[in-house]
Amino acid sequence: MSHQVHIYTDGASKGNPGPGGYGVVMELVGTNYKKEFYEGFRLTTNNRMELLAVIVGLEKLKNPNMKVLVISDSKYVVDSVEKKWVLGWEKIGFKGKKNPDLWVRFLKIYRQHQVDFKWIKGHNNHPQNERCDQLAVMASQQKKLSIDQFYESEEAR
Repeated sequence: MSHQVHIYTDGASKGNPGPGGYGVVMELVGTNYKKEFYEGFRLTTNNRMELLAVIVGLEKLKNPNMKVLVISDSKYVVDSVEKKWVLGWEKIGFKGKKNPDLWVRFLKIYRQHQVDFKWIKGHNNHPQNERCDQLAVMASQQKKLSIDQFYESEEAR
């Protein structure tokens, strides 16, 4: 498959749970077009931020049925999709699984495109992955952090 868009993603949290953020670098293949996105949260987990980065990247696509390559250093995200675990989790209503809110949101946007995943080793001098990491860490350190509503409501129980 010839991909139209490459989406590089990373998530970070200081403490797990703790303040966290995600970073996304999106590139239109064959052009100089590049966009960056990031957001920080006051209480979340690394895996939530890794998954949210992918979701936000896919949600930023303006046209349906895009051919997309998501490049992530998260085994949690890449294996869950590539090994089709998430489809099994969906069949059981995500019972006993972490981050059901984000997996439901992921599947909704994932199904609107043709998405492949590629895992890369983190902190391995990959320019876009390093940039995503910088964005995620920077986002997590902002003075004004968003509230991860689902996570904080789950924590309160």
